[in-house]
Amino acid sequence: MDTNPVSATTTSTVRTPVIESADNRAVLTSDFDVFLQMLTAQARYQDPLEPVDSSEYASQLAQFSMVEQQVLTNDLVESLMNALTSSETGNMAQWIGMEALTSSSANFQGNPLTVIPNPPNDAESVNLVAYNSRGEEVQRFAIGTGTDPILWNGVLANGTLAPNGAYRFETEAIANGAVYRTDPAQSYTRVVESRMDAGQMRLVLDTGEFVNSDEVAGLREPSS
Repeated sequence: MDTNPVSATTTSTVRTPVIESADNRAVLTSDFDVFLQMLTAQARYQDPLEPVDSSEYASQLAQFSMVEQQVLTNDLVESLMNALTSSETGNMAQWIGMEALTSSSANFQGNPLTVIPNPPNDAESVNLVAYNSRGEEVQRFAIGTGTDPILWNGVLANGTLAPNGAYRFETEAIANGAVYRTDPAQSYTRVVESRMDAGQMRLVLDTGEFVNSDEVAGLREPSS
C-alpha cells in the first residue's frame, strides 16, 4: 500500500534549508509559522518504515530558534548603531562655532584672549609666558598665584600690539627665586569643524590645530 505520497528525497529537501542554507534560514526567521508548517508536513509525510528520530525535530527547532535570535539581535544592534550615529552627528554639530577651552593655541585677532592659569599651590610667584606659532617667546609677565582668568590684550613690553595669529601660553612656578615647574595654561579658541576619527570625536580649531573632544575643559558662546 502506498502510504508515502512524498518521497524520501522530498523529505530531505524539507529539512535541508533549516540546517544547511544560511540564506534560507534568514528567510525562515521572518516567519516562524512557515517553519512550523514545514515541520508538520515533514512529520505527516515521513516514511513510516523509516521514521525521523524525534531528537532530530528538536535539533532542527533549536537551530532555527538560535538563528532567529541571532537575526533579531543583529537587527537590534543595527538599530542601536544607527541611533548612536545619529546622536553623535548631532553632538558633533553642536560643537561648531563654540569656543573651546584647551591647552592648544588661541587665535589672536586684536581682541583680548581669555587665559586660565593653573599654577601649583606651593608656588611663591608665577609668570605667564606667551609664545607665537613658531614657538618664540613674545611676552613674559608676573601674575598672581591663583587660577582666576586673565585677559591677554596682546600689548607687548615695547608698547606694540602683537601680530594676529596663534599664541599659546605657559605658567612658570617660582620658588626660592627660581623657576621649578612649567605648565601649559588654557585658553579659549573657536571650533570650526568636528569629525569622527576611529570612534573619537576630533575638533578643528580656528588656529588649524586638532584636539580630541575629551581634551576640552570647557565651552562657551563665541565672544564678541
